[in-house]
Amino acid sequence: MKKILFVGKFNPLTEDTNFFLGQYFTLQLCSESPDAVKGMLKMCDPDLVLISLVGLSPEFAPVFQELEINYKKLPVITFGTEGEMAEFKDFFANSQFQALRRPISNPDLLYAICRRLNLDPDELEQQKKERAGRKKKHVLLVDDDPTLLRGLKTLLQEEYKVSMAVSGAQAMMILGKGMPDIIFLDYEMPVCDGRQTLQMIREMEETKDVPVVFLTGVADREHVQAILDLKPAAYLLKPPVAATIIQMIENLT
Repeated sequence: MKKILFVGKFNPLTEDTNFFLGQYFTLQLCSESPDAVKGMLKMCDPDLVLISLVGLSPEFAPVFQELEINYKKLPVITFGTEGEMAEFKDFFANSQFQALRRPISNPDLLYAICRRLNLDPDELEQQKKERAGRKKKHVLLVDDDPTLLRGLKTLLQEEYKVSMAVSGAQAMMILGKGMPDIIFLDYEMPVCDGRQTLQMIREMEETKDVPVVFLTGVADREHVQAILDLKPAAYLLKPPVAATIIQMIENLT
């Protein structure tokens, strides 16, 4: 599925649009904060950025500048009223940015996205029906950073069943209720760290063969070697890129 970064203020309009488009794309919701958008662009690696202009102030302009300078090939669709678009009209001279006038129906928005990404809406509809009839793989995410967990869950939940744990102890409770197909485990957790949690996973007969991928925020050689010595299925540096996580799920399960 194509990945879309959906930026805007959280309100009933964005919730409704997110629910509809989430049936066809992997959507990552992001607040209008320029810093948040910059971080999610790196983490999400989207195929398209969708921006709701509802309620956005001129302070949002750095987001357009970031996209224009550092993501020139990334298509951007915005939607808003004529007054909302007027705040950022100078950017719309660039063909990278497409402005759609609100109100716009969800199907019309879907077709606009399909045109920018060269997709066939009928094929997307068929893929949606196929996914509905397919059993989802179960992914367990373990990290003491709830923001990272929520972001990864949003990216994965359309394709996979996703469980989350903020500690090793909570992860073991989840494992007692149902087996995941793969575990992404933070190596640097307090109290019960990734090494200890992995040891408990491998001591259980039911879970010893479940592939475990370590997530780490430290990239120095000594630290990485300590991780490799534990013989995980793989490891990823944080923040992980969504496409890489999906590739690992498909390759290791």
